[in-house]
Amino acid sequence: MKKILLYFCAIILVSAQINAQSCTPGENFADSTYGIWPDTSTNFPPAEAGVAYSTDLNFKVPNEVTSDITGGDPALEAFIGSEIQGFTVTSVDGLPSGFDYACNVSGCEYLGGENGCANVFGTTSETGSFPVTITVEGVIQVVLFPGLPPTPVTQALSFGGYEIVVGSAGTIDGIIEPLTVVPNPATEKITISGLSAFENSSISIMNIEGKVIAQQNYKNAKHADFDLTSLNKGVYFVKVAHTNGIETVKFIKR
Repeated sequence: MKKILLYFCAIILVSAQINAQSCTPGENFADSTYGIWPDTSTNFPPAEAGVAYSTDLNFKVPNEVTSDITGGDPALEAFIGSEIQGFTVTSVDGLPSGFDYACNVSGCEYLGGENGCANVFGTTSETGSFPVTITVEGVIQVVLFPGLPPTPVTQALSFGGYEIVVGSAGTIDGIIEPLTVVPNPATEKITISGLSAFENSSISIMNIEGKVIAQQNYKNAKHADFDLTSLNKGVYFVKVAHTNGIETVKFIKR
């Protein structure tokens, strides 16, 4: 029985790889430093129920931890300057049913400084907005005590704020003007656009710990502005709560 189960699992895995399209690392990658492309401003292209879907994600990780990666997070500041031994894309959560992903290498494992990519593919009968979170796990060489050799430390990072909007009969709701935050990174002010898709919105600015820093309510507004001058440098999130759900976009205050 165990051999039969393993046989069927192997068939499923091979079938998923066949359905996935090959991707080339670095193609359409706009950021020259690090991160995931497309970013949350560009986001995933829309999908249509019952129609085959395919799009590529690109991953870029530097050779060592930089302040751009830590984003002002105190828990990560101690890692600045440490060598990144490697990283693994561990999950892409929240995809519509019938969707999956496949990396250009087995196990989605890459060396520090290496580029990688994954093809997101599939066909779904579901419609709506699907929040997607991409989780990357890095292995960092950290000197824990002076004079001792570096010790490999595993650190997971999750990238939220993504979504795949699936429409029906050729009509995709809410993507005529997608939710965006500009500029990003920002120093003094951000403008949140794309609110016209939601009649009533509650907008919150949260820090990386999930604490609400500022909040405003809007009705039939096309955009909203937030003053950032009182915020410390670091990573923040814009959360828009509306009648159809919650949208989240990450931004950086410099």
